[in-house]
Amino acid sequence: MRRTARPPLVSFYIRNCLVGFALAAVFVAALVWLDVVGLGRLVTGSPDGPLAVFLLWFFNGIVFSGAQTSVRLLLMAEAPGRSGPSGGHPQLQALPVRAEAPRPGRPL
Repeated sequence: MRRTARPPLVSFYIRNCLVGFALAAVFVAALVWLDVVGLGRLVTGSPDGPLAVFLLWFFNGIVFSGAQTSVRLLLMAEAPGRSGPSGGHPQLQALPVRAEAPRPGRPL
């Protein structure tokens, strides 16, 4: 079977999703380990605790993956020496304006 190369954008998204889900795993582990608002006792004392931990990890993983992908995408900037949009403030320049005096009997 022949293996084709993945497009760079798909690789970028998958990598950031994996990082987001790893961060979510660390976050949920810290929530359970530190027993934040009694969450650790609740999930260890309940028969449905593993399901609750999985759902907490999964939904936080979705949020963290989106945030990770957004941050990585927004931090991609062009090098200073390259051409193209670079942001910043546009330079303002004065333009000549022709002004006429109002004629009598004509509203402004």
